[in-house]
Amino acid sequence: MASIDKSKLTETDIITKFILPAVKDAGWDDLTQIRQEVKLRDGKVVVRGKVAARKKVKSADIVLYHKPSMPLAVIEAKANKHEMGKGMQQGLDYAKLLEVPFVFASNGDGFIFHDKTNPTQLETEISLNDFPTPQKLWQKFCIWKGYTEQQLPIITQDYHDDGSGKSPRYYQLQAINKSVEAISAGQDRVLLVMATGTGKTYTAFQIIWRLWKAKNKKRILFLADRNVLVDQSKSNDFQPFGSAMTKVQKRTVDPSYEIHLALYQALTGPEEHQKAFKQVDPDFFDLIVIDECHRGSASEDSAWREILEYFSSATQIGLTATPKETDDVSNADYFGDPVYTYSLKEGIEDGFLAPYKVVRVDIDVDLQGWRPTKGQVDKHGELIEDRIYNQKDFDRTMVIDERTELVAQTITNYLKRTDPMAKTIVFCNDINHAERMRRALVNLNKDQVDKSDKYVMKITGDDEVGKAQLDNFINPKKPYPVIATTSELMTTGVDAKTCKLVVLDQNIQSMTKFKQIIGRGTRIDDKYNKLWFTILDFKKATELFADERFDGIPEKVITTKPKDINDEESDLEDILNNDDQPEDGETSGDDPGGASEQNGEEIGEEEPWGDTTDGELPGEENQVRKYHVNGVTVKAVAERVQYYDTDGKLVTESFKDYTRKTIAKQFASLDEFTKKWNAAERKQAIIDELEREGIIWELLLQEVEQKIGKELDPFDLICHVVYDQPPLTRKERAENVKKRNYFTKYSETAQSVLNTLLDKYADEGVLEIEKKSVLKVEPFPQMGRPKEIVQKGFGKPADYEKAISELEAEIYRIA
Repeated sequence: MASIDKSKLTETDIITKFILPAVKDAGWDDLTQIRQEVKLRDGKVVVRGKVAARKKVKSADIVLYHKPSMPLAVIEAKANKHEMGKGMQQGLDYAKLLEVPFVFASNGDGFIFHDKTNPTQLETEISLNDFPTPQKLWQKFCIWKGYTEQQLPIITQDYHDDGSGKSPRYYQLQAINKSVEAISAGQDRVLLVMATGTGKTYTAFQIIWRLWKAKNKKRILFLADRNVLVDQSKSNDFQPFGSAMTKVQKRTVDPSYEIHLALYQALTGPEEHQKAFKQVDPDFFDLIVIDECHRGSASEDSAWREILEYFSSATQIGLTATPKETDDVSNADYFGDPVYTYSLKEGIEDGFLAPYKVVRVDIDVDLQGWRPTKGQVDKHGELIEDRIYNQKDFDRTMVIDERTELVAQTITNYLKRTDPMAKTIVFCNDINHAERMRRALVNLNKDQVDKSDKYVMKITGDDEVGKAQLDNFINPKKPYPVIATTSELMTTGVDAKTCKLVVLDQNIQSMTKFKQIIGRGTRIDDKYNKLWFTILDFKKATELFADERFDGIPEKVITTKPKDINDEESDLEDILNNDDQPEDGETSGDDPGGASEQNGEEIGEEEPWGDTTDGELPGEENQVRKYHVNGVTVKAVAERVQYYDTDGKLVTESFKDYTRKTIAKQFASLDEFTKKWNAAERKQAIIDELEREGIIWELLLQEVEQKIGKELDPFDLICHVVYDQPPLTRKERAENVKKRNYFTKYSETAQSVLNTLLDKYADEGVLEIEKKSVLKVEPFPQMGRPKEIVQKGFGKPADYEKAISELEAEIYRIA
């Protein structure tokens, strides 16, 4: 080892030849305790126009584990030319995600050891021979965590491994471990807050599995208030429980099973004989997991709370994406503060959840209101109460057919311009509204309905035919239904991974409900190219994004007319005419409590004695007097294009503006950027770095080249967009190099090679001439094999590399 020149070794060589041997010599098991290239994040999806790309993310070089469920330490390696502790800050970032106290940084000479358990000195230098043993780190970890001997058998129980290579994501492992730790320490009420689409049910399964396998909890109840939640859990995540598991049916609790999945409605009812949960003793269950605990049992006077109170001796875990904290309802009061929270914003930043664009359409009658003429009657001959009806009234107390048709036409136009087969959920105010919307969409999509009469379906609690299609809607392999109109049934628990359009034509003032609805689109499915989704908002519901209680950041907000909706920013810039004008009708009906609550805003939140599968109460339309008119002229008004910036504020910003702002943060001047560009051994490294910041070159090129009519490479794109330099094309740069007679210092062969590379740059860009394989493509094979070309023209490979660097410096020389 001593004879190896470390300075010439790559980072990978340093890991293989020095770091891993030191770790293994200390007793770490290669198969169970050492994992290399651990990818903790997926890479945030950045959406601009119709283009989406993932930011590239780095992996932790090495993570050390006590057992697969217990990460202990992170090791970050760097090439030997760097200082020993160069990777420390990067390692600390990974350690923060994993919540481990030990970080090692190394360049192959030794380790800088960051030890959060050391009260006197956080960082020390240790030799390769002094790497700590697994036992030593585990002992320090247990003391740091405060584990007792009684906790260890439970805490060290492995999660379920199905052999597919799937393991919990870093935040799921955090949630599992923190829950198991809390329960092993005697905590009997646990709250987990995880954004929709982040795998709450899978996380719950792993918690139950570990407690069950450790024999800490023997009889377990998984409780939900939607049939679809129970069925999805039983057939998917909970499947490994096999014959130990049952679904409670016909109000019968079978004590011969250990794992029970149940609807509240199957366990209780208003009559004493319906209270099936009393068939077993209060101490029958050791553990109860309550899915979507913000509903149903969250309230003290809930008809379902009695189940939890009856089994009060059991440990109870509440799962929710949207904990309720109001004057009347509090998850924290019952379960305590969350042991772990993973938010929508974190999910989007990590690349596990889909970002979204918002298209807001303002309709004139919504903003200005509509008033009947004196003595006007509706379609049914009812005298219409004389007052101004506004956005909160429409489709609740006042139905205007033309408004419904305009919304349906807007949805149809959007799908035709983007993807007519994109799974779409249209949230309506009630069942009646959902039916009228279904009919309007059917009439506007005859070509698609002719292919399948299930192109548009109403999926609501009162419609058995529609409910039967719910599984097909959420199945990515099933093309139909494409459009689902609903009111409450699909607000939660519907795992529609490929949903690309969420339409809001419903008055929403509950932040809990709003988050649940937005969650219908936040799942990512790379296989089916679902990386982001669009929210089409007709009722100003997306104003809730500005509420401090909402932690997600929309990628884009467009306020426009239906006919003008287009995903390209450049096509919409021409309608930025009225940015500073206040919207009419803003002040009408703004009472946050009144009409919407009186008209059943929260219908379906609990429905304790209703149908066990629906989300609406039968006959809800009859609860409110509703007028129905037609013959009203309805149109949309046009406004502006806006983005939410990283601070959650609305800004009018094109992709050029985004690029300018992003790059100016890194390079304050053209000189700074040019120096960094020219100093880079490979320009690809800078391009990759900027891509990680969300610079999508294809879209930037498209936006700039449309206006200047020139083909630019990344360097000139940045110089022009960020620093207002006159844009030079690749061909112009190549000609400038030739005019300077730069090649005369080289041999005839070298000049021929460099001239050919310069022509390739002019045609294909700088990345082409940086490829190691460039000498294998025409016309170079005519000159000889790559090795022969290098030897004859330049001598050594290092001299060829130097010539390429000098060529690039000439290409990018600033006059």
